[in-house]
Amino acid sequence: MIATHRISVHVSQGIKARFRSLAEHQDMTQAGLLKQLIDSAVRNAGDIRADAVQRSGRRVGGARTYALLHPDDKRLLVERAACRHMGAATYISVLVRAHLRNLAPLPKAELMALKQSVAELGAIARGLNQLIRLAEQRAGMTGPTRADLLATITVCEALRDHTKALLKANALSWRAGNEAISD
Repeated sequence: MIATHRISVHVSQGIKARFRSLAEHQDMTQAGLLKQLIDSAVRNAGDIRADAVQRSGRRVGGARTYALLHPDDKRLLVERAACRHMGAATYISVLVRAHLRNLAPLPKAELMALKQSVAELGAIARGLNQLIRLAEQRAGMTGPTRADLLATITVCEALRDHTKALLKANALSWRAGNEAISD
């Protein structure tokens, strides 16, 4: 019979080493010994049906998914998650959930920070515009020239537009899912 489902468990390194020794002592693979132990436990449990466990209201599996990553990808994952002050599993969860539900593909804190910066750049531009109007009304006013203020507004607007474009491009590339990624 070919196995089609997998059971996973996390154990300490000490338990793993002792289990490996036990399997070797019995001249078996670890997987073979584990399967034998599970079969024995299920046989000795009596008449317990899988549907009875699901009806009892207890959650039965489904929340965890495991993925094998290339060591370089694992390193990048850990680094990028750490930059966001997140664990690697949480970061993966955020990315997968965003992709599956077509949400913004950024962690909430990053998205809020970008939106806040767009809003602040807009506020700076509006404030500088008011200063320009005030400077034009008062001929003897000292300080930045009209040209200085206009240049500052231009920079703020360019930053705002660039940030908006970054958010839009990020969302579009996430939906497409096939864009080239560079480090």
